[in-house]
Amino acid sequence: MLLAALDFVTILPIALFGMFAIGAWFLLEQFSGSAKPRALERLEEYKNPQQRRKRIEEETQGLTTSDAVTRVLSKASPALSAPLQPKSELEINNLKLKLAQAGFRHENAVNMYLSLKFAGLILGLVGSGVTVAALQAFNQKAFMMAFACAGVLFYVPDIVLMIITSKRKEQIFLGLPDALDLLVVCVEAGLGLDAALRKVSEEMNRTYRVLSDEFRMANLQMQMGKPRSEVWRELGIRSGVDDLQALATILIQAEKFGSSVAHALRVQSDAMRTRRRQIAEEKAAKTAVKLIFPLVMFIFPGIFVVLVGPAGITMVREMFPMMSK
Repeated sequence: MLLAALDFVTILPIALFGMFAIGAWFLLEQFSGSAKPRALERLEEYKNPQQRRKRIEEETQGLTTSDAVTRVLSKASPALSAPLQPKSELEINNLKLKLAQAGFRHENAVNMYLSLKFAGLILGLVGSGVTVAALQAFNQKAFMMAFACAGVLFYVPDIVLMIITSKRKEQIFLGLPDALDLLVVCVEAGLGLDAALRKVSEEMNRTYRVLSDEFRMANLQMQMGKPRSEVWRELGIRSGVDDLQALATILIQAEKFGSSVAHALRVQSDAMRTRRRQIAEEKAAKTAVKLIFPLVMFIFPGIFVVLVGPAGITMVREMFPMMSK
């Protein structure tokens, strides 16, 4: 009996592991068997035009739904954004620049942004007012809470836009030295600046997509016949990154005075890498100062208790009885 029990205890985990392995293999076979390579799917679609038409209709239906929502928002945005429209052309240009630095370049981006702010204000007033009315009576405190909630929701789009802009600038700043190295390699290999810019945008599409999109837009503007100096200047302003603005200035000067573009790009790349290393060293130097507060608030009390606790207990046990005599 003992040997039988031992055999059962030994065999049970192995049997369970085998069952789970077979089940996982079966599920993987089912999923992998249903998924076909894209090339085979396209060949089957060309063989069977009805299947291809059905897939196109499904994709079009999904796009139609999203387009319908977008159209509704686009139609409602002018009415919602009318109370918050800037009064001067300078304010409108500044708002467009702020949205462009965050990656929103659509012609209706300003109206959508202002409509979100106004909608947040109205929803905050109505929602907080209804909530306060349901929880307590109307008084001065209730009105103050309602206006505070409305103000918070009114500035939520600004906060989100600030976060998106900072992340976008950080991605451009981190990817710019590598992009300049690739530009130097392409230019020294014999490519023109436009072709090198197009090649760099294609190569960096997976690693630094934001910078790739900026270069692609600049290349498209050059192909449309826009002067190269204006394209570089707009690229620096549109990105909002100081290093990219400095790069635009250097390229404009190199084109104006006829100096070597590859040498200018190499010098700018070295300067950017030096600055990035200095920023990393600065952050590392600030680490000791930033660690003071968690050390004092969380680690020092525990160390104090461990070190002083036994001595305190000894003092209580030895000195207090002597003092009471």
